[in-house]
Amino acid sequence: MKNILLVEDDVTFSNMLKHFLERHKYVVEVSYTIKNASTLLKENSYNLIFTDLRLPDGNGIDLLKQSKNTNSNIPVVLMTSYAEVSTAVQAMKQGAFDYISKPFNPDEVLEVISNALEVKTEQITEPKKEDKKVSNSNIVTGISAASKSLYEHIHLVAPTDMSVLITGESGTGKEVVASTIHTQSLRKDKPFIAVDCGAIPKEIASSEFFGHQKGSFTGAINDKIGHFEAANGGTLFLDEVGNLNYESQVQLLRALQERKIKPVGSSKEIMVDIRLITATNEDLLSAVEKGNFREDLYHRLNEFSIKVPNLNDRKDDLILYADFFLEKANKQLNKSIAGFSHEVLTLFQQYSWPGNLRELSNVIKRATLLSQTEIIEKEVLPEELKNTEDQYSIPNEFSTKENEKKLIIRALHEAKNNKTKAAKLLNITRKTLYNKLKEHKINS
Repeated sequence: MKNILLVEDDVTFSNMLKHFLERHKYVVEVSYTIKNASTLLKENSYNLIFTDLRLPDGNGIDLLKQSKNTNSNIPVVLMTSYAEVSTAVQAMKQGAFDYISKPFNPDEVLEVISNALEVKTEQITEPKKEDKKVSNSNIVTGISAASKSLYEHIHLVAPTDMSVLITGESGTGKEVVASTIHTQSLRKDKPFIAVDCGAIPKEIASSEFFGHQKGSFTGAINDKIGHFEAANGGTLFLDEVGNLNYESQVQLLRALQERKIKPVGSSKEIMVDIRLITATNEDLLSAVEKGNFREDLYHRLNEFSIKVPNLNDRKDDLILYADFFLEKANKQLNKSIAGFSHEVLTLFQQYSWPGNLRELSNVIKRATLLSQTEIIEKEVLPEELKNTEDQYSIPNEFSTKENEKKLIIRALHEAKNNKTKAAKLLNITRKTLYNKLKEHKINS
């Protein structure tokens, strides 16, 4: 059985939570102060520290620091109010495993605790710089299920030499994922060459990929090293690989199979050793079926596939990313904005983010530039975010028969077509929702 140290000064709440956890086969010891918790940590062994952020003699971050000094292998989960999320984000930077906002439901508590206890010892220790952020990229250690699955796949495939096909919507950070795979691979000390296939004219594609000799064609005034040779020993990342024309696809396949290239105008072949990572926001299988993409090349590229989730699928990470982008914007703009107002955080959570991380980064950079106060307020946000509350808020009851269909569609959109969640938003039963869908002829 796993031992949990619960640190919470609300006696009634702590007793309720203790009994709940004990019913689920955990051994729980309660402390009401940091001082007492510190003593218990020295005297006993625990598998998890579950602590409130606000305590009579300090805060959960103080306890986090103490536990790291005593035994850095104990995961720490913070309980916070919604308004304290930014503080919890800071705590995660200092090594907290996760945070959970009050009020929370029982299933959420069990999931967070289970995740913390399942993490391997080496993952619980103070995050290394490259684990949290890769160079100047947008990788942030997320806490959502989608992000954890993404990182798990990255960690599994990175040490191998398998070709990886990365898919995902525009702005989700596919190049960042590719860079992270390279950084965690055995080739990390070798070049990482990123190429935008959509920006290469088909007339010079061979020269771009394989290089050319001086005088080999009109305009070839100097020798040129191609992307394959530049990436030799390292990783070649081809973004939007679906944009390659048929001839380029044939040449790419041949180079991958033979592991050698021949610059344009040269009779000399060059042996190359590269790890290929590709990305696309298109459906390559559909392109294969239509004859626009070679099936043999597709299978060569897709030894392992990773789908990067959109921001809507990892809303639990949104505050983490917002904090990261704010820190980045402060450095770039020489500002010192401290955080976001509660209203702004609410709007961030409600907005659909069609541009994903790229849009979030741009919004925060713009808001940082415009802000004249220490906190980013609603007034400096773009109009589409200011109107989010009206656009997506769902009333507790249907008002009239005329707008009932509109409300159902809006609820389905906000719930990402999850019928149970949509029914809760509309304050009706799931069965009633299905009847309404049929009545209004709504296909979902």
